[in-house]
Amino acid sequence: MKIGKRLLDYALQFKKTIIFALIMLSFAVAAELTGPFIAKQIIDKHILGIEKPWFVTNIEDSDTVLYEGTYYKREDRFSENEQKGKEVRIVQVGRSYYFVASPIEFDGERTFSNGQLTIKRGDNIANYPAVKLTVDKLLSFYAPEIDNILWLIGAYFVLVVISAGFQYGQRLLLQISSNRIIQKMRKDVFKQIQRLPIQYFDNLPAGKVVSRVTNDTEAIRDLFVTVLSTFFTSIIYITGIYIALFLLDVKLATICLILVPILIVWIIVYRKYASKYNHIIRSTLSDINGMINESIQGMTIIQAFKRQKETRQEFEEMNYKYFTFQNKLLSLNAMTSHNLVFVLRNLAFVALIWYFGGASLEIGTVISLGVLYAFVDYLNRLFQPITGMVNQLALLEQALVASERVFELLDEEGVDVADSTMPRYKGNVTFEHVSFGYKDGENVLKNIHFKANQGETVALVGHTGSGKSSIMNLLFRFYDIQEGRILIDGKDTKELSKQQLRKHMGIVLQDPFLFTGTIATNVSLEAPGITREMVTKALRDVGATKFIENLPNQYDEPVLEKGSTLSAGQRQLISFARALVFDPAILILDEATASIDTETEAIIQEALEVLKKGRTTFIIAHRLSTIKNADQILVLDKGEIVEQGSHDELMAKGGRYYQMYQLQQGANLAG
Repeated sequence: MKIGKRLLDYALQFKKTIIFALIMLSFAVAAELTGPFIAKQIIDKHILGIEKPWFVTNIEDSDTVLYEGTYYKREDRFSENEQKGKEVRIVQVGRSYYFVASPIEFDGERTFSNGQLTIKRGDNIANYPAVKLTVDKLLSFYAPEIDNILWLIGAYFVLVVISAGFQYGQRLLLQISSNRIIQKMRKDVFKQIQRLPIQYFDNLPAGKVVSRVTNDTEAIRDLFVTVLSTFFTSIIYITGIYIALFLLDVKLATICLILVPILIVWIIVYRKYASKYNHIIRSTLSDINGMINESIQGMTIIQAFKRQKETRQEFEEMNYKYFTFQNKLLSLNAMTSHNLVFVLRNLAFVALIWYFGGASLEIGTVISLGVLYAFVDYLNRLFQPITGMVNQLALLEQALVASERVFELLDEEGVDVADSTMPRYKGNVTFEHVSFGYKDGENVLKNIHFKANQGETVALVGHTGSGKSSIMNLLFRFYDIQEGRILIDGKDTKELSKQQLRKHMGIVLQDPFLFTGTIATNVSLEAPGITREMVTKALRDVGATKFIENLPNQYDEPVLEKGSTLSAGQRQLISFARALVFDPAILILDEATASIDTETEAIIQEALEVLKKGRTTFIIAHRLSTIKNADQILVLDKGEIVEQGSHDELMAKGGRYYQMYQLQQGANLAG
């Protein structure tokens, strides 16, 4: 599905608000564009209308003018049955007005000298006796127009107020609907992240994922809040202006219509070049975010190994690439924005001057000055929305590229969160000839076959890369197997949704992850069914209350990012309490004591015993001394189970496990 169609689908979710906003915008444009028509009416009918024929009349009313003892009325003020007397004219020459006591045969170039008005048009010359009007006399001829002019000005002011009100309403509604669209999109993106399989995050750094949720959706927000509202407004304005131009003069409006295809071609050409730059800019920005996130996470290593210079150099290379393509985009914008608008505007005014100056200077041209004013006004207004659209082209292209990246994430195959629940299973786990590889053709687990009964403790040992963590990943269904089956209480895990499966599983990692919040919320994870009493009991059972009671806020002590203010042992006890409070049927301890000091280990071991009680427990262990009491130990090597049995059985065999145990004991004695 095309990007534009998908963006439209999001917009249509709030179509009622948007349609109402566009209706308000249409009213605002109609009210605003009525202004030049009112100005044309004032100029042509009430200001320049003084040069229309005047006739002597015997009826005195609000439309008559008294001049030298005689009443006169303008031609268009007579009623159908009213008698007209002698015709006279008021003629403007320069800045002065003259009274001519006779009709005028034709109009043309006007001059006045020695009481004579001379009108010349080609070879034709006409002379008329004329009297210059004083200011008071001239104002008396304008007196009948004053009320109409004031009424039209008042109407214009009312239309301006109405337009401002509708403009405010449409802008507010468009902005609200735009923000709602982005709120929905961000919600969908974050929801999609929860649906994605773990391997997606294996291949994409966290910083790049964050960039999709924040930077890219923010660019799309600019699209809806600024770009599309500008384009909607501009298109309606341009349509309204062209309607007005055609009402004024069809021929000249047709000439000006050539601006539309020029603008369309302009946008197409601009997008062709800007798209390439924006793809690189968004990708580089994502890389920068990923690198910054990685640098912050690994700052201890960077400083410990004095890699500041190399890290800074890597960042500067990315930053320079971003800077370079931003400059290229700016150059493109500079060449194709205001410069071309000014060229088009000047061409339009050349066409206007040519038309009025060469093609339509005929008799009565003075009356068409109102049309000329309206055309100039509308052309000025026409280039305001064009300029607005052109200025938004850069943001439009950035938003479309960002949309493409966001929709790529939304199109990744994920797993819907299942609402269904299932009763707590017993925890009998069977691996039946399971083989698995993170990449096709490269199996890291080969024909794994074992059974763990309810309440048993199974330890997994082996060198790094032997497949211990992979077995746990498969049990949790972070990944799906290629061969074999995994059964829980005799049921294939593939027949269960991942949420049903994990509902009754718990995990404690070597480096436990704590969320920003409090100790209590890190234990409960704010799950609806877990009470405060359950949290405090779980912490008490694992022996965590001793250090918690010494904290200023005890259970409500704030936990900063990752629990950086707590020791490794304290974080581990909190993670134990978290696992305990959820009462899992199957518990996985992923090297849970590997990073604990000897003094804390005794406390941790006691907590482990509480935690394991009544549960099927899998322990990934490096310290073999901590798993002596395991019901069975699986010794892994290169993805295969090479030995299996209890501690005593494996020691008696004198095989791989025996060698590993003796090696560790020797190292401990030497230490």
